[in-house]
Amino acid sequence: MFNFGQWTTAFNNWLLGIGVADWLTVLIECVLIAVAILGVYTVLALFYILYERKLCAWFQCRLGPMRVGKWGLLQVFADMFKILIKELISLKGTDRFLFKLAPYIIITSSVVMLACLPWGNGLQIIDWNIGIFFILAVSSVGVLGILLAGWSSNNKYTLIGAMRSGAQMISYEISLGLALMTIVVLAGTMDISTLVAEQENAWFIFSGHIPALIAFIIYVIAATAETNRGPFDLPEAEHELVAGYHTEYSGIHFGFFYLAEYLNLFIVSGIASLMFLGGWMPLHVPGWDGFNMVMNWIPGPVWFLGKAFFISFIIIWFKWTFPRVRIDQMLAFEWKYLMPFSLANMILMAVCVALGWHF
Repeated sequence: MFNFGQWTTAFNNWLLGIGVADWLTVLIECVLIAVAILGVYTVLALFYILYERKLCAWFQCRLGPMRVGKWGLLQVFADMFKILIKELISLKGTDRFLFKLAPYIIITSSVVMLACLPWGNGLQIIDWNIGIFFILAVSSVGVLGILLAGWSSNNKYTLIGAMRSGAQMISYEISLGLALMTIVVLAGTMDISTLVAEQENAWFIFSGHIPALIAFIIYVIAATAETNRGPFDLPEAEHELVAGYHTEYSGIHFGFFYLAEYLNLFIVSGIASLMFLGGWMPLHVPGWDGFNMVMNWIPGPVWFLGKAFFISFIIIWFKWTFPRVRIDQMLAFEWKYLMPFSLANMILMAVCVALGWHF
């Protein structure tokens, strides 16, 4: 089975064997990994754009994009090409350095989180013993990019959109973090590879009983708000704020925000797959050896992507089903109900683990 660590070690040894300097070997490895991450990042973002547009059309009993390519499959590439050739407009009164820096901060945050996700056995770039804590820390950096984008644009609508987004993301990060910590209490580790390995016999959503199921529901709700998606898309409320914090952006800079929004949808879905559904681990039922053997034939990346796409489907379903809520309703729901319930659920999980009430 492919192991990313073994492959990189073998590649480094080969470079050193042919006389390449140590510093140049490290540089080549970093460049190749960065190119691979950006390639996967772009492909996933384009796929998710088409994925949501087709699902939205299905929910509304229509076809969606159908003109460019077979079944409209090339529409996203046409849209990407259009964004790339758009003019980058410079506005008067903006803080030009921060205005240009903001989209790169958001992109960097999502790229680093993408590198933490385990796609298969050994197919992971960043794997630390505090992996979940690191993911939560990096996800908070994206808020800084949004706030800088709204403030540096010198526009009252972008500033209001940025403040709304910052308040929303910071608020719902608490419930999201508590939901993840509930599973950390069950697993007893923050190491990503260990979290997946401990779900070999049963995924945490099953082995953790009722607290794990409640944590999964809380996580999906909080992740929907964290990614600024409907019905929690208040930062981009078109009838109030035009396009929110990225109103003044154009060309590739707007494209960065657009790609990051869809890639963050995949990232939160991938984290849910990792924490609740076993990540790349196949579905195993104790005692069903034949069934487990068949499940093992399916490659790990297929399991991981399938679970992530399923959770993304649920989040997209939310957006095209429920109407947008008011900003006061959204924040009241988090601070009055979701956050206290998340904390109580984590305490319940701690009690279950202490008394051995889990598989």
